[in-house]
Order: sequence, then C-alpha cells, then structure tokens
Amino acid sequence: MSAPGKVMDIDEVVGSLESGMTIGIGGWGSRRKPMALVRAICRSDLTDLTVVSYGGPDVGLLCAYGKAKAVVAPFVTLDSVPLEPHFRAARQAGAVAFTEYDEGMFMFGLYAAAHRLPFLPTPAGLGSDVLKVNPHLRTVRSPYHDGPEDGGELIAVPPLKMDAALVHMNRADRRGNAQYLGPDPYMDDLFAKAAGRTYVSCERIVETAGLLKEGPLQSLLISRSHVAGVVETPGGAHFTLGEPDHGRDERFQRLYVESASDPEKWAAFRDRFLSGDEAAYQAAVRAWREGER
Repeated sequence: MSAPGKVMDIDEVVGSLESGMTIGIGGWGSRRKPMALVRAICRSDLTDLTVVSYGGPDVGLLCAYGKAKAVVAPFVTLDSVPLEPHFRAARQAGAVAFTEYDEGMFMFGLYAAAHRLPFLPTPAGLGSDVLKVNPHLRTVRSPYHDGPEDGGELIAVPPLKMDAALVHMNRADRRGNAQYLGPDPYMDDLFAKAAGRTYVSCERIVETAGLLKEGPLQSLLISRSHVAGVVETPGGAHFTLGEPDHGRDERFQRLYVESASDPEKWAAFRDRFLSGDEAAYQAAVRAWREGER
C-alpha cells in the first residue's frame, strides 16, 4: 500500500505554524529560498518568530514585516548585494536580536540538532570575536590531547533546534521525497533533519519514478520521512536563484533593495507586489517585466 500523499497548499502550511516558533529556512543567501512560503508568512498573523537561516531576502522580508523577533545566522546577504538592506535597517533600529555564528559553527549547530546531540565540537570560530559576541558559548578540551600546544581546545556549538523548517527544491513527489537539480544542495537536508517538521515547496511535483528521470540518485536530497508537507510553487523561489529552473532575477532584486531606502518606496513596493496572494505576486512580477521591456 502506497504512503498517503502530503500535498498541501501554501495557506495550509502557514496555517500549521504558530507565533513564537523557531523557524529554519533553507537555501543560502539569495539562492533557492522558499520565498512563496516566506511571503505567505508575511501576509499572516504570525509574530515573534526566531529565524534560523543562511540568511537572504527571507530574513529581510520577515524583518521588514515585523515577523522576526530574533535571527540566528552566519550572514544575511543578497550575494550580489553584500548586506541585506531590510535586515540591516531592522538591526540598526534594534528591532531584532541577532546571534551571529561562523559559517562552520552554524553548520555544526545544524548537525548537532539533526543528530539530537547536546553539542558538537569544532575549531571554527577560534581566534575570532565569536566568543565575545556570543558569551553563552563554551569551549571544551579534546580528551585525546594533553596540552594547549596540541590544539585541544574547541568551541562546543549547541544544537540549532527548530520547530519547523521551510526549504525549496526543484522537484518533489507527493510523498515528500525532494530533489535538487542545481550545483549545490546547500544545507537543506540538515534543516530537514534538525527541525521538528519540514515543509518542502518545489517548482514541480512529479511521480516518484519521474524523480530519477529528472536527475541522478544523488540529487534526491530530502527523504519523505522528514517531510510533513509538500507544496507545488512554480517560481516559488523568486527572486532568488533557482537553477536550472531559473536564475536570480537581479533587476527585481535591485528594485527590492531600492525599496529599503525610504518608507515611501517600501510602501509602494509592498502595495505593488506583496499586497495579494502568491498568484497576485507572480502576476505583478510579470506585469513589471513587461513594463521594463
């Protein structure tokens, strides 16, 4: 007997979340972010979220809408724009708390949560100010080294526990097996394993047998055992990179960046692109592209 399908719509996913949750968001910077789900959170009544992310416009939008009370990240960037402007504005205004880890430390925090460990040791971050800006962190000594000259001191990274994770994949089946087709899996599988439950948005839902026609076995990144729901959202990563389905929409990203420069521009951007549901957003983007041409 086949497993029941886990297909949901965007509103069902967001409706399953609660204010005050810790939400992990996959992708990396401005690359393969589950933006359709993020936009839906912005339209919702959810508040006081702690966001765990290799941050990009997902973090920026949630800060701009006042949904995030805290952010845990190694960076918040748009890649071609070094610092996410809405996140910067929120930080400068003191609107969100920020826990900043080294990239490697962040990864080990995901590993620790995925494997249900109390911490994982790593040399990443040693010699930097990471311990000064994160006074809750502790160091441990390796039991296999005797003296300080042996390099036995390590940072004990606590698990990055999440109530739910949101990731965007290129393909998925109805049961939640999910596939990436681009050059980089990022850490989406770790988010899926580390969270209490995971929701996958994807460019297209295909039959299970069709996944192997789309890409090699190694591209099957996320197992259905870690997935609570899957949502078909064509263009759901826009404006971030979603190759090979689509590149980053750099012109639209610049428009987004410009919207952070003053309240009137942000209000105009919100009214034009973010005031309706996902279908309205995609239609507004198409209309904007036609106007640009």
